[in-house]
Amino acid sequence: METLDRKGQSPDLQVSVGPLLLRNPVLVASGTFGYGAEYADFVDVAALGGVVVKGISLEPRSGNPPPRVVETPCGMLNAIGLENMGVERFLVSRLPWLREQGATVIVNILGDSIEEYGMLARRLDGEPGIAALEVNISCPNVKRGGVAFGTVPEMAEAVTRAVRAGTDLPLIVKLSPNVTDIVEMARAVERGGADAVSLINTLTGMAIDIRTRRPRLANTIGGLSGPAIRPVALRMVWQVASMVSIPVIGIGGICGPEDALEFLLAGASAVEVGTANFVEPGVSERIIDGIREYLVEQEEGAVADIIGTLVVD
Repeated sequence: METLDRKGQSPDLQVSVGPLLLRNPVLVASGTFGYGAEYADFVDVAALGGVVVKGISLEPRSGNPPPRVVETPCGMLNAIGLENMGVERFLVSRLPWLREQGATVIVNILGDSIEEYGMLARRLDGEPGIAALEVNISCPNVKRGGVAFGTVPEMAEAVTRAVRAGTDLPLIVKLSPNVTDIVEMARAVERGGADAVSLINTLTGMAIDIRTRRPRLANTIGGLSGPAIRPVALRMVWQVASMVSIPVIGIGGICGPEDALEFLLAGASAVEVGTANFVEPGVSERIIDGIREYLVEQEEGAVADIIGTLVVD
């Protein structure tokens, strides 16, 4: 049942992320929601702020060998290795369903070279049903590309410029936390033409089987996600939102409405829900409902009115 304020009105949940207008600030994160249809029994994808699909490359990728996922205290390690079906199959077999559902589709793209990123941008530009691109320069568990572009400001800026030159779609760049200065990286992609940044991607980690004395992941290292990283993500989002002029999308350990609200108060214009989708497939809709209830409780008419209202003495 819809939550209404004293005047019988429902709070306005719409937010703007640069040129991208979202029906609400809750998206699902790339790599945790498949291509959308996998969650059709649990979530109305059209009710979400957006669906960020599993990362797409020019050609199909098989990813890393198993085991590729390990549960950790308050989180998980993954080393999937950007497995995906490639852009052409995605456009033919996955995008049409999302378009028919009325979902706001954000395509996460990845490559091994600046040229590949530019080619992907040009291929996706103008495709009906794509609302924006999210550029992955921050995956920690592949040997080429990925995190290499996300740790050197000049390279991050160059990738962003190449994508910007290839598309008129709203452009979001996903940042790695595995850097000395996250603000410097955000400023670099802002110079390159990004309309927004999303952060954080996973923290680099590993786990060891003490019986076999071998890594638990076949790739040895992987990306740590889940509630364990939320305080780190929140701090970085607050820092970046305070220092750049483009919008920020917060990611990292969001499992419920209160978690999402922390990011919004810290300055995020929207959030992405990731690992929690594996534990509670319908969590994103619960978070949307919780944000609406909070706004009524706080007598706020719109979610935009609380963004960046953190009080710091």
